[in-house]
Amino acid sequence: MYAPERQQEILRLARDGGRVDVLSLAEEFQVTAETIRRDLKALDRAGLVRRVHGGAIPAGRLDFEPDLAEREGTAADEKDRIARAALAELPAEGSIVLDAGSTVARLAAALPLESTLTVVTHGLPTAARLADHPGVQLHLIGGRVRQRTRAAVDAWALRAYGEIRADVLFLAANGFSADAGLTTPDLAEAAVKRAAVAAARRVVLLADSAKHGQEHFARFGDLADVDLLITDTGLTDDDAAAIERGGTEVVRA
Repeated sequence: MYAPERQQEILRLARDGGRVDVLSLAEEFQVTAETIRRDLKALDRAGLVRRVHGGAIPAGRLDFEPDLAEREGTAADEKDRIARAALAELPAEGSIVLDAGSTVARLAAALPLESTLTVVTHGLPTAARLADHPGVQLHLIGGRVRQRTRAAVDAWALRAYGEIRADVLFLAANGFSADAGLTTPDLAEAAVKRAAVAAARRVVLLADSAKHGQEHFARFGDLADVDLLITDTGLTDDDAAAIERGGTEVVRA
């Protein structure tokens, strides 16, 4: 396959899936990762894609937001490892906030039955996983529910988070980096995430490494607002060191 043909196919895959990554493309087209990087660079120069950490997204899609089913199936093994590692950050007793996000929902599903916690969440899938947990006192934040993410947003949710102070927040983000901070596609969800950060004494970000370097439309904080990042081993040593120099501890599960 000639380079222009391969690049056209890469562009189609990016538009269909919302994102492509270098290693998967190299395997699919049976070429080196460096060849794919050159292809993505050419598409980026042409204004057809935007380079992000580990791959690319279609140009003009910084607000791209996969639906709930797609997010659940993306990087499933990495998210499971992150959720298991996050169990070590649960307080023995006390209160936690669980953000709306597929990795955070996995943490909710993994809570040991002997856990005794007060849990606050604005994520409906997360609340559903904890509704029958015998040791959890569950508080569901209300508001307008976004159909795409099943998260409660707007004034009611913001007001509720303004009334609490929890021990730990387990936070989700669509993108994170030292430069761009914490980002997500939707302004309403960004506002609720910002309120949740303010409502907790400690902030633990659960995010797979593919989200590093991604930038989305709505910014809701700095990476320095995060006490601990739990990610997977796809985050490089150099990137982890750069994040830790900013004051955020990094655990790669």
